[in-house]
Amino acid sequence: MLIESSHLQVGGIKVEVVRKDIKNLHLGVYPPHGRVRVAAPLVVNDEAVRLAVIDKLGWIKRQKARFIEQARQSQREMVNGESHYFLGKRYRLRVHEQDAPARVALRGIASLDLFVRPGSNAAQREVVLLHWYREQLKALIPPLLEKWQPVLGVQANHWGIKKMKTKWGSCNPTAGRLWFNLELAKKPVQCLEYIVVHELVHLLERRHSERFTALMDGFMPNWRVCRETLNSGVLGHEVWAY
Repeated sequence: MLIESSHLQVGGIKVEVVRKDIKNLHLGVYPPHGRVRVAAPLVVNDEAVRLAVIDKLGWIKRQKARFIEQARQSQREMVNGESHYFLGKRYRLRVHEQDAPARVALRGIASLDLFVRPGSNAAQREVVLLHWYREQLKALIPPLLEKWQPVLGVQANHWGIKKMKTKWGSCNPTAGRLWFNLELAKKPVQCLEYIVVHELVHLLERRHSERFTALMDGFMPNWRVCRETLNSGVLGHEVWAY
């Protein structure tokens, strides 16, 4: 598929313009910093794009302001009392040094216990926590795939988890391969389910087209609420968008 990419300045705002073989123009403002992107048909010229952006300038500025004000975590130091998130809930980190294999455990409704070797540094402690996040997602994703694949009439050939800095998930429809962002372990389960459905729908429609939106509306009518929850939560020191 032919794709052309360029940039425009409109009202002091940098706008990414991506031209594709689509019928209608789509404008979006994306976290974490309010990146503005327009997907436009190949036949639409810059002036038409500029007018479309000007028409939505007030809305764009409100969206950008909301992202700027959004809560963000500072660089994690992996020390006692620090806040960490799992499935949308905030937990206080409790670090325990012991001469035993590293592990993570939830204590009650508010504490996350991190057991590490004596003398471990912040980076080593983070590796342990990220491994635990990965294992949790490995347990959570299969039931969601088993639930939704028959509903959509599709079957993923392979799926995996990795750190991603620009998306919550991705799909290669040709290979039938899905990837999920490791950060999803920090988000509510309904957000994870939304991303699973979103990527599976890409096996039916590879583009974010009108058909894609219609399929999402049909299979998961509340998907926009889930997307809003996903993109409005506390952002990590490193940030991801969708």
